[in-house]
Amino acid sequence: MMAKRIFLSALFIISIVFINNISAQTSDKIAYINSIELLEVIPGKVAASRSISDLNQKYKDELAVMQNDYNNKYTDFLANQNKLAESIKLRRMQELYELEQNINRFMKVAQEDVESQEAQLIAPLKERLKEAVNQVGIEQGFTCIYDMANPTIAFITPNAIDANPMVKAKLQQTRR
Repeated sequence: MMAKRIFLSALFIISIVFINNISAQTSDKIAYINSIELLEVIPGKVAASRSISDLNQKYKDELAVMQNDYNNKYTDFLANQNKLAESIKLRRMQELYELEQNINRFMKVAQEDVESQEAQLIAPLKERLKEAVNQVGIEQGFTCIYDMANPTIAFITPNAIDANPMVKAKLQQTRR
């Protein structure tokens, strides 16, 4: 994972240098953004974060109740296990095991739900950010806008030439 990040960062830096060299020759305008920073200030982010935080807190509260119930039953079991008949002891051990499994399932479902809600609430904000970046790119005449938070190109001019067909043709030539 770290090697991939280093590779992507190096690739990003090389592409900036390359584009800046081309830019110097053609006077293209290159810009950059930080999408993480912009997402923090986008209208609606505070409400989305609050909603996610509230949901997370509800799950934490319910988990605390479940863990408290488990701990009480476990403490009671330890205190009384020597006095219990074997069949009752086995039933209580099974009950503790099932409570533990329920807690684990609950934690998994809670995490998935919080992540799903976060994705659902943040997706429209990311789309608005993308639209704003595209509008700024077109209005300001930028050739491309790099996202420094995620080494990718966030915007490229609609007049850009798709080099994929040319590269595919070159690859076909070198394959022979």
